[in-house]
Amino acid sequence: MKVILSAKPRKNPFIPVEAETIIPARFLEPADTLTVAVGNRTRPLTDVFDMAIEGTATDAAGVEVVLRGDTSRVKRVGEYMEAGKIRVEGDIGMHCGNFMKGGEIEILGSADGWLGREMRGGRILCHGNASHYCGSGYRGEKHGMRGGVLEVKGHAGDFTAEYLAGGDVIIHGNCGDMPGVEMKGGSLTIAGSCSRPCGNMTGGTCTILGRVTGMLPTFRRTGTVTREPGGVILTRFEGDVANRGKGTLFIRDWQYTL
Repeated sequence: MKVILSAKPRKNPFIPVEAETIIPARFLEPADTLTVAVGNRTRPLTDVFDMAIEGTATDAAGVEVVLRGDTSRVKRVGEYMEAGKIRVEGDIGMHCGNFMKGGEIEILGSADGWLGREMRGGRILCHGNASHYCGSGYRGEKHGMRGGVLEVKGHAGDFTAEYLAGGDVIIHGNCGDMPGVEMKGGSLTIAGSCSRPCGNMTGGTCTILGRVTGMLPTFRRTGTVTREPGGVILTRFEGDVANRGKGTLFIRDWQYTL
């Protein structure tokens, strides 16, 4: 079953749309029961999107939802998703994949903040860039992402994988400031560069293949490893010892703050 949602032109496209109803399981219900919040008003989903449905499905795993048009202000798509697939053909708004437990979200454009916030399982693939707090916990929470795979082909912003507790976060480009801060578990891989990674780290593994600026002095250098393919030599650190940390940090190149 394929559900195609094409965003309608709006008089004020800057008003955000809260669309936690856009998960595959909800499209097994009658379409006229689905609503979204436009600003402070609840509207039928079909006020915001033209909907076309092809085929049928007996469960959420058999449903694919395709989002077309300007969806850059559409928030909370895929929240609590457990099965099926969502494909976003452009950009997507904040909080995409909140608390996701299963299924797959593919974003052909870029994602706004909090992509994969506190994700539990499943897979998110963003072909563009992700903004701040990608794969992180919300403010005040002690755990961020706990499972699944979150992959960004472009760059990611500040505080990527903050409070990471499980799962895999893979950034093919650069990250901003303080990725992996308060890491407790899981795996963070950054193919590009970043600054001040993994402060207060107590567990998990972070690998940075670019250059680190502002390297924190509270990590113990414990040797080198060779990463295949390519034979890249990485320096291994343990820490953050300021928090009795036992996490592992692999870095290709770094610079301490002067």
